[in-house]
Amino acid sequence: MSLFFAMCSALSGCTIPDTTPLKTSRAVEEGAYAADISPDGTVSVVSGVNNGINVWKTGSDTPTFQWSHQGGADNTVVLVHISADNQYAVTADRTAFALWNMNNGEPEGFWRIDESSVRDIAVANAGRGILVGRSNGTVMYFEPQTQRRLEFLGHQEKVNSVDISPNGRFAVSGGNDYTAYLWSTESGQIIHTFHHPTRVTLVALDDQGRYVFTADSQQKSQIWDAQTGEPISNLQYIARQKIFTDAVFSADGKYLLTGSPSRRIFLWDVQTGEQLESWEVEPRQDHSPPTAVVYGVGFIDDDRILSLSSSGLAEIWEVNHDN
Repeated sequence: MSLFFAMCSALSGCTIPDTTPLKTSRAVEEGAYAADISPDGTVSVVSGVNNGINVWKTGSDTPTFQWSHQGGADNTVVLVHISADNQYAVTADRTAFALWNMNNGEPEGFWRIDESSVRDIAVANAGRGILVGRSNGTVMYFEPQTQRRLEFLGHQEKVNSVDISPNGRFAVSGGNDYTAYLWSTESGQIIHTFHHPTRVTLVALDDQGRYVFTADSQQKSQIWDAQTGEPISNLQYIARQKIFTDAVFSADGKYLLTGSPSRRIFLWDVQTGEQLESWEVEPRQDHSPPTAVVYGVGFIDDDRILSLSSSGLAEIWEVNHDN
């Protein structure tokens, strides 16, 4: 037995990544700035370096829609989010955001943010509410149809990540103030507060309302009970630092799937925090050293997952239930 294998056997969460996808397809040419995958893995939105924003149905050979954020100008969209019902998507650069109808591909609104830059964005089912995290520490909740606007002022520093419940009633946000909040978009009142030892870099809300995931810039990556605010598990890994770029819970609530800026995808057990599997996406060949940021991950079904990365590739991976 090799020393590496012996160490992996002794340490929880040490797995050799799978580097051979079931299928690879090019979502955009020359790499991507941002991407998101719908919760059911059937639809993706990808912001390309040189050809705007492409909307894909999983398995299709051609994009369903091709969008341009600001007319003929160069694409600068760095944030993308798809609603849980697959009906709407939001795209944003650092100064403006747009709402898109996923059924007909038409834009339904374009708004500019003047007072501070956009840091993250999320949209509720039917496009009824949009969440905008900003660099000045505020989070704006906005209803396009009613024009209702609420500003959440709980954060003391830059907001890094936001997510919204499918019904638009609840939001989660995390920032440089070492804190994440679960709060009401109806009243702006804080429901639960989640403390971290360093800045919070990613938050995710389970679409079924069971869990909240918060991760910081060092070692605390926590799954919480969304109803009680109590911790369920802390992701188990031996690295001194682990950054995540996307996170999604499985429909049955058993698993958490995460992406990272270092080509890696991880599958975790929600109740124990144990790492069950890992995958490594293809790097961008024009970068030295070759690497890729995993922008989006999603469950297609019980046996397959989908990833989208800065390489511009969509890759389908097999889940090994024997692990």
